[in-house]
Formats: sequence, structure tokens, C-alpha cells
Amino acid sequence: MDDNRALVAPELRPWLDIFPKLHLADDTLALMRAPAPDQRAFAAPALSPAQQSVQCDVRFIKATVCAPDVRVLIYTPPGAATGRPAYLHMHGGGFVLGMPEINDGANRTIALEHHCVVVSVDYRLAPETIFPGALEDCYTVLGWIHRDAETLGVDRARIAIGGESAGASHAASLALLARDRGEFAICFQLLDSAALDDRTGSGADPHPFCGTYVWTAAHNRFGWRALLGTEPGGADVPAKAVPARAASLAGLPPTFMAIGALDLFLEENIEYARRLIRAGVSTELHIIPGAFHGFAFAGTDAPQARALMRYRSEALARAFAQNAAS
Repeated sequence: MDDNRALVAPELRPWLDIFPKLHLADDTLALMRAPAPDQRAFAAPALSPAQQSVQCDVRFIKATVCAPDVRVLIYTPPGAATGRPAYLHMHGGGFVLGMPEINDGANRTIALEHHCVVVSVDYRLAPETIFPGALEDCYTVLGWIHRDAETLGVDRARIAIGGESAGASHAASLALLARDRGEFAICFQLLDSAALDDRTGSGADPHPFCGTYVWTAAHNRFGWRALLGTEPGGADVPAKAVPARAASLAGLPPTFMAIGALDLFLEENIEYARRLIRAGVSTELHIIPGAFHGFAFAGTDAPQARALMRYRSEALARAFAQNAAS
């Protein structure tokens, strides 16, 4: 009997039965990356006329020496093309799955709601590319947005970053890297269900209620192992590869965080938020009751997902407004 199911919000329980099952292993990864034979439950809804008005372009950004160019999707809203904010987005997928197209509808909506340019990064996946490959891909794109801001019609003072799950991990790492290198400013980071600590799922005291559904401790060990190229949780893991291992979180941009109360990443998100606040970083944290990892796929069908979308949108709007030229 699944005793934890009673803790799931009633509106989200039906999704547990149709969520794609993950079987992550070296010999199944190619199959997991292939389109599922029946994805009707998670098929993207048809784009609304308003979403279709957002232009989506594919571009390859010139990378640093010895790295391939970085593919991005650029979403441009209709209307005036100067002084707009920008949102640099990184998709989820446990470091080993996914592509920017999976957030097509959501990124079109963000572009419309905030009249901003959205750039979604097709960063290199693990284990084919280990740390710091994907992070450097994201940094390359951040630098390109800054350098080509006039061409993009973007206000350099209003460049935000964010993502979901592994994408949120890359976003958090990118904020730390940008702070340390001091080349490109970021006004805000949006961390949704962020994977922040490779040690989660590797310790001797697992959370009794978190990580039962969708993304488990075993999945987490596989994903981090693929990204790091070594066993997660050990003393030999490079601190720069894991946001939670950063010695200091001071000097990071204002931060929005949201996490489900049953998500494997719950405690590491709470701890990261605590450290951010302790370091003087303006931080907003939402814990969604009865929600598991990936619950946002329920979309407007569930009040928990609707609440998350509202929280995210309001936080991003505030960040852009606070950094607008007076």
C-alpha cells in the first residue's frame, strides 16, 4: 500500500497514474530520450493566437575555444523592440534529458506577459558532457545577450535567469559563476524545484515522505553522477559544480524559489533559501502543499500548478519593474 499517496493533494493524485515512468540507467538513457509512444497526457496544448504572435527563432551562439556553438531558441514578443527585459531560461531533465522545446508554450507566455525576450538554452547533456560543459554553454549565452543587447532590444539592467529542476540547478550555478567572474550582471534568478545538492539521496537519513514520486533518490544519484563524472555525495566533488556546496552565497541576485512539499529537493531548497537570506540576498520561497516533483505539468487543471504560475509571474514582474530605468 502506498501510504504517502494520502499526502498528495487530491487534485494532483490522478497525475501520479499517468506520469511517465523513468528508468534511468546507462543502457536505457537513449530510450528515455526517445519520444514516448503515447504522450497524450503530456502533449503540449495547442498554442493560443496570442502565443502564436510570439516569434520563435533558432540560433547558434559562438562558443569559446574548443566548445561547440550553443543552440538557443529566442522568443520575441510583438511590439516595441527597445529597452525590453530578457529572461535566460534553462530546461529541466535531470541533467541527462530534455531540450528547450519542452517549454515552448510557457516561454511564449512569459515573453507575452512581461514583454520580454526569452532565450532558452539547448545546453549539452550529461553524461556525454560532464561539468562544466553545460554551465559554460549557459554562460556563453548570458554573455551573448549582454554583448548583443542593442540588437535584441534588451535592457542590460534587466536580464533575469531561471529554470526548472536541473535547469534551475544550472541557473543557480550560473548566478554563482557570473558573480565570481564579474563580467555580466544578472538582476534576478528564478529557481523552480531546483536540484541544488548532489548529497540528497546519498545520505543515511532519507526524508520519509519526499522523493517517493517522479524523481527519486536513485534518479538523483544517476543524474548527478552523469553530470559530475564521479559518485555524488563524496568529498571529491568540485564545489563549483554544486550550488549547495558554494562557500558563500553573498552577492547573488534577488531570488525566487518554489518547491513541492513532497519533492525530493524540499530540504535542500529550504536550506539554500536560509543561506541566501543569511547572506543578505532578497529571497522569496514558496512551499506548495501536497505537491511532488514535476507537478506543474498539471497546468491549469490543478490549483497548485495555477498558484505556482502566478507566484512565478508576479515575482518576475516585480524584478523587471524594480530594475527599470526611472
